[in-house]
Amino acid sequence: MEDRSVQLDVTILGREYRIGCGESERDALMQAVAHLDSRMREIRDGGKVSGIDRIAVMAALNIANDLLRERKEPSARRNSPNGGRAVAVIDAPDAQRRIKAMQVAIDKTLAAQDKLF
Repeated sequence: MEDRSVQLDVTILGREYRIGCGESERDALMQAVAHLDSRMREIRDGGKVSGIDRIAVMAALNIANDLLRERKEPSARRNSPNGGRAVAVIDAPDAQRRIKAMQVAIDKTLAAQDKLF
């Protein structure tokens, strides 16, 4: 049975996008949109990053970092006493250092691109 393709209009950080996906992927896509929108709003509201491109890159880096951390330590979560629910364990100083380094790298990269326009 073939998965019919659908076009969805979604809003991320106040901007409209039309995205195509398979009918069976609709709910997962909408969850991903909501997650991305939430993360981008957190970054924007934090006030240290401006410009939708920079916010999007920071959100992508944060989400990728979460995914990689989850892949690296999945057994710790499965064996946790809370029934396997994800529990965020954050080394705040390390996280702040890494975020700052990412922001600096993004600013340098995007500054070079700003000169093109």
